[in-house]
Order: sequence, then structure tokens, then C-alpha cells
Amino acid sequence: MKKRLVALTLTCALAATALAGCGGSTGGDSTASGDSTAATETSTAEGSVYYLNFKPEQDQQWQDLAKAYTEETGVPVTVVTAASGNYETTLMSEMGKSGAPTLFQVNGPVGLANWKDYCYDLSGSDIYGQLTSDNYALKEGDTVYGVAYVIESYGLITNKTLLEKAGYTIDDIKSFADLKKVAEDITARSSELGFAAFTSAGMDGSSDWRFKTHLANLPIYFEYQTDGISSTDAIKGTYLDNYRDIWDLYINNSTCDPAELSAKTGDDSRNEFLAGDAVFFQNGSWEYGNLTGEDGYTDDDLAMIPIYIGAGDEANQGLCTGTENYWCVNNQADEADIQATLDFINWCVTSELGTKTMADDMGFVIPFKGAQESPNLFVKQDTAYTAEGKTPVSWNFTTMPSEEWKNGLGQALTAYAADQTDANWDAVVSAFVDGWATEYQLANGQ
Repeated sequence: MKKRLVALTLTCALAATALAGCGGSTGGDSTASGDSTAATETSTAEGSVYYLNFKPEQDQQWQDLAKAYTEETGVPVTVVTAASGNYETTLMSEMGKSGAPTLFQVNGPVGLANWKDYCYDLSGSDIYGQLTSDNYALKEGDTVYGVAYVIESYGLITNKTLLEKAGYTIDDIKSFADLKKVAEDITARSSELGFAAFTSAGMDGSSDWRFKTHLANLPIYFEYQTDGISSTDAIKGTYLDNYRDIWDLYINNSTCDPAELSAKTGDDSRNEFLAGDAVFFQNGSWEYGNLTGEDGYTDDDLAMIPIYIGAGDEANQGLCTGTENYWCVNNQADEADIQATLDFINWCVTSELGTKTMADDMGFVIPFKGAQESPNLFVKQDTAYTAEGKTPVSWNFTTMPSEEWKNGLGQALTAYAADQTDANWDAVVSAFVDGWATEYQLANGQ
């Protein structure tokens, strides 16, 4: 195990902040919440569970669910939540300890490559049998290395009330051209209206994943669709002009000067939206709980619309829907702890309390047979888009070659935002295309 961790340290040196994608919107340091010392205590006869959670915004719900499970079964469950952008680093650290996580997460095939040797084969497990489709399993042959535990959507979260004050409705936005017209009109009248079109596109580590990963998914998706592929060792950048168009729209029609974006955080962006300072906020269904409630908006105020970039069949485009959240069970753990972990996650997706918590409190759509309907407005809107015949934009950022690729792209985007020259955009293109080829070769030993 120690030899494998040494190798992983080298492999993950370029992926120190992997999994900084969806849901990594809270916090910004390298601390973790939860008591990790509890995971190193001697297991009971029934075993124990140590879950290294990826999603900071669901930390309290996981803590509460773990406590309820322990009270019901007597099995100790410890939940430690990695800070935003630091999951891979935290996982590396925790896996090197004697009381390593028994349950952890990878973000798809690229993330699995780093941790495959630690993944228990779930092919004969109860939770694998609960999946509604094999599409939600990380498989190679008959071996099941991980199972997706949540399906999420992201797009442009829209304050319908402000949009209407500007003289528009969401029905007026069906394409990039429509979005551009509305956003630039709001900017032209921002002093009169008292709000901007977009929240700040912060490029601080707590926010930049929204653009170097989630927004970057759009040109990748359309290139894959055009070429009829699902991954590549050399991205061509066919739709990078469209990427520039949407990025320009974001940064030049927002709450702040583009030169300030390097220091803007995820909290800044969310708080601007909550304060009514902007109409549009690029984020996902995981933000629903942060935007609603006693001091937030009602469902009548909000909507999520697709991110249009002027590519593909925009009239039939849906939200970006998929997952990069796969549970893996540590095969290096004691046998009793492995079984305890399998029992815990199966309980989470089959019991009334578990499924209710994941649906109501976490706002999750879970791909398991016992799933309860989520009250999350954005989840419901994704379902409605699909029912109307609109095609969801699949999550292809799990094919991005490395975290270093994302970081290089993020740095180039930030530099371009501060000085929007063609030369600086050429650097974005180079980071996207040349960086992809380089990082793919490094990741695959070529």
C-alpha cells in the first residue's frame, strides 16, 4: 500500500485540486470539517465507516444522516468534508493514515485511474443492484469500481423578478443571440435598473471551477457531438470562438470590472445574486438550498435556463446534466469496515430516512430504484426540459486530461479577462488545445 501511495503522490502532483467541479462552492482553505480522529479508533465488532465527503454544501446533512444511522444501528459513521478545491489533496493525505477513509469519491474515468487499486469491486453488492442503469457505474469488464450517487444539472440560474423588471421573461431567451441582446440591454440600463446582468465570474479557487470546468464543458460537448466521439487525446478547439463569446458576455456585463475577477470568490457571486445585484448566476442544482429558504428566494422568483454559446441546435438544448460523483469503497480497509460501509451506503439509498434526506435536504436526484422525488426546482426544470424533447448537455469534463490542464486554462482565462486582446485569447486557445495534448500524454505515460 505504501509503494502505491508513493506512485500516487507522483501521479496526483498534477491533480492537487481534482474534483473541484460541481458543488465545490463553499470554503476555500485546506481544512476539513468533521472529526477525522474518530476514524482512527478501533472498529466495533460490526465495523465502522469513515466517509470522506466531497460536497461542502451538504456537510451538515451528511453529519446528521451519519448520526441517525449510528443511533439506529450502533455502527460508528464518521464524515469528514474536504474544503473546496482540496478533495484530492485531502484524500491523498487521509489514505496515508492508518485509519483511512472506507468510503471516498472519484470524478469519473480520469479520477478512477489514480485510485483504481483502492477500489473494492462492487459488482456483487446490494447498492450496485439498486442502480437504475449501468450507465451510472464505473465499470471495466465485469468489475464495478464505483457507483454514481447523484445526478445534477447546471445552467444559468435566473432571477425572474429582476428579468421582468428589465422588460423580459425567460421565454425571450432561447439562444445565445437572445441572451446577448438581453444582457447587453441590461448593462446599458444598469444605472437605471439598479442591477447587472451577470454575477461576478470569480476566478478565485472557490469559483473558477465554474468556468475552467463547467463552462469549458460546452465547447467540448459540441466538438464531441460533431465528431461523434466521447473522448479524445487531442481536442481540436472547434468551438472555442463560441467559448470566447460567452466568456466575453459574462465578464463584460457583470457586477464588477473584469480586472477584479482574480480575487472574486464563489461566495461573492452567490451573495451578489442573493442581494439582487444581478439577473444571471451560472451554477447548479446543488445551489438550490443556498438560494431559497427563510431569507432567500421562492420558487416563483427563480428559474434555470440552458447556457447557450451559439452552437448546436439551441432550440432543443436542455440543461447540462450528469454526474462526476462516484462512490468507491476502500478495498484496503478491514473486512468488517468494508461491510459496514457497504451497508451504510445501501441504507442511504434504500431507507425512508436516507432517501428522504438525499432528496429533500440535499436536493439530490439519486440514480437508485428507491429514490424519492426531489423538491428542488432546478431538478424539476431539468425533468421538464427533457419531457419537452430538449436534449440535455452531457457532462464531458470527466474526460479533461488533468487538473493541471484546468488550472492552465483558468490562469489564461483570468489573464484574458484583465486584458482582452487577441493575443491573450490565443493563450487561452493554447492552454485548451496544446495543454490538452500535453497533459493527456503525461497522464497516459506517452
